[in-house]
Amino acid sequence: MRRTLFGLSVLLCAGAALAQSAPEAGLTARFDSQISSDEMRGWMKLMAAEPNQVGGPHDKINADWLLARFKEYGWDAHIETFKVLYPTPLSETLEMKGPKPWKAMLQEPPIPGDSSSTAKDYALPAYVAFQGDGDVSAPLVYVNYGMIDDYKRLATLGISVKGRIVIARYGQGWRGLKPKLAQEHGAIGCLIYSDPADDGYSVESVYPKGPARPPRGIQRGSVADMTLYPGDPLTPGVGATDDAKRLTRETAPSLMKIPTLPISYADAQVLLGTLDGPVAPGNWHGTLPITYRVGPGNRPVHMAVKSEWSLKPAYDVIATLKGSMWPDQWVIRGNHHDGWVFGASDPLAGQIAMLAEATALGGLAKSGWKPKRTIVYTSWDAEEPMLLGSTEWAETHAAELQQKAVLYINSDGNGRGTLNMGGSEDMVKFAGDVAATVIDPETHVPVGQRRRAVMGVHGLAGGGDDHQKWMEKTASDPAKDAPIAALGSGSDFSPFLQRLGIETLDFGFGGEGQDGGVYHSRYDTFEHHSRFVDPGFVYAGALAETIGHAVLMAADADLPLQQAGDFADTVAQYADEVKKLADARRGMAETQNALLKANAFALAADPTEPHADPVALSPVPKIDFAALDGAVAALKTSAKAYDDALAVKGAGLSPEKRAQLQKLMQSLDQTLLNERGLPGRDWYRNLVYAPGRYTGYGAKTLPGIREAIEEERWADAVTYIGLTSDAFKAYAARLDEATAVLNG
Repeated sequence: MRRTLFGLSVLLCAGAALAQSAPEAGLTARFDSQISSDEMRGWMKLMAAEPNQVGGPHDKINADWLLARFKEYGWDAHIETFKVLYPTPLSETLEMKGPKPWKAMLQEPPIPGDSSSTAKDYALPAYVAFQGDGDVSAPLVYVNYGMIDDYKRLATLGISVKGRIVIARYGQGWRGLKPKLAQEHGAIGCLIYSDPADDGYSVESVYPKGPARPPRGIQRGSVADMTLYPGDPLTPGVGATDDAKRLTRETAPSLMKIPTLPISYADAQVLLGTLDGPVAPGNWHGTLPITYRVGPGNRPVHMAVKSEWSLKPAYDVIATLKGSMWPDQWVIRGNHHDGWVFGASDPLAGQIAMLAEATALGGLAKSGWKPKRTIVYTSWDAEEPMLLGSTEWAETHAAELQQKAVLYINSDGNGRGTLNMGGSEDMVKFAGDVAATVIDPETHVPVGQRRRAVMGVHGLAGGGDDHQKWMEKTASDPAKDAPIAALGSGSDFSPFLQRLGIETLDFGFGGEGQDGGVYHSRYDTFEHHSRFVDPGFVYAGALAETIGHAVLMAADADLPLQQAGDFADTVAQYADEVKKLADARRGMAETQNALLKANAFALAADPTEPHADPVALSPVPKIDFAALDGAVAALKTSAKAYDDALAVKGAGLSPEKRAQLQKLMQSLDQTLLNERGLPGRDWYRNLVYAPGRYTGYGAKTLPGIREAIEEERWADAVTYIGLTSDAFKAYAARLDEATAVLNG
């Protein structure tokens, strides 16, 4: 499909592209007329009135209230309950003893006029779920963001964390990697804080004057090792039902072993100010008024965490509008309703949009419209601890979902700004078609047009990795579909995309309204969100319209939703990237080896400071990518043939041929799964998308190959070149079958 970047032309050109998947005339306008920002504002105020953590009383109150709303709007709805391991804090201590004793404040003080001062329910203190309980005392070492490269840098400074407590700042990688890497390097405890350089007073005025994190703000979260598997730590791969076979805490590999606490930057300043040792490298410096040193400190730090480890109920609200023509084809829409405290921006900003969609869809159904496919709306519980509610539901219903699910559409938080889209890259055209139908509240052009403009301007400024540059260059070409982002983890799409191979899209607005400063804190409240994140709740309306249109289009489309050429073009880019990665790593290893032989690292170091040479990189062998190149070439050929045939022959198919085509394409992305999974983490079966083992939320594409090269596992690289090539061949073969149906 062709699109231009100019206003009305986008809508006109989109008309032809939308023809095969558009709902009946006027349906989206009738849908939009029922979306009310004032109504969504009231819903958020109600749902965010009290803390909503898993197992808390208000979490269940919200689930019951949502169930009643779905039923009121005409949906067939019920609550499906799972029993999941979810530890809750009993006691937390962080202190330094001695002549000048000090103790951390592990709860955020309320702010007058804010929900944090009016709520009656108990708010979780400073806590991260699934850390390892313990009581330890040791010197402190500062590890910057606590990522792999930070530990390599510490080693060159002659600093070890073995037997010590580390303090890391949030950012650069998912929080759960910080205690994971700390314990892998021998640390006995881990502290995590938000430096004001990242989301505090260096960014904006702090709450309540501005949106940024105040000095006592604390970011809670989960540190379960979701790079192994998400969901209930005790039931990997199966639903956490009453009769499920469970691991023990001791044998559950996703649980951390060392005690971990999140703290405020006010308390971090005290601790960091006690450190001795070398001055930290320049890019390790935050903006606290101290000299950043790596340590170790001369005053031992005492930390202790004790939790209550029991199974808690997770309440998933499941609502259905049955399809009139293809009831066994499902379009599934999800957002979660649990929060770390009040959860206004995360997740209720997305939840209220989803409820508005459900209201409007229910209204359409009452007026006589019936979706051709079944629509399933899902309000997940226990997402925050690590996607527990969605994962357990998907694992419980895995076989049925793989037979019936056509598309899973996800959202989470939402705010003012640009539309962000990610997911299965054979859904690029569909996502773009949806984005052409919704008008941006600020610029009054289609949200897809604004997204293209943002990508183009960002590309002109430079920066980013090779894939980001490719996306921005592609988006600047009006003759091409604007790419969408690959998905790693961090929200409820993960089990659908990476375990079950179901077509997936994730939508959300953001980039202007600032919620990062209160992320997972006690200050993520209705007052903060309505002042700083989405004033007037107009982008809640934009999200409801965007996803509502996507649901309508997917539910009523007569032809498959995929555009195979977009997927083929994208995986060709991924293949080029992994080949370049191997070459770059080879060159880096050769250069480093020469420098080590020449004693260059020692000569370049300051002789008055501690120094150690870096660990030698493994030589990179020549890797044969011929099988991957051949599979990608065949995929591109098959994709073009399918897309061309669909454009010419699709509209004229008989009902029998159309049903045959839908059956083939419904499970298309399941050809990208491999039962053996990824190396060391067989829960993840998708050979194109996975969360990175050492990035967490960030996606790794062609992960079996890419991470093998990054981690110097050369045999795995060869194996997964073969497996990934086979998956692309299977995808191409499925397209060939579909093309044959189209061509008769």
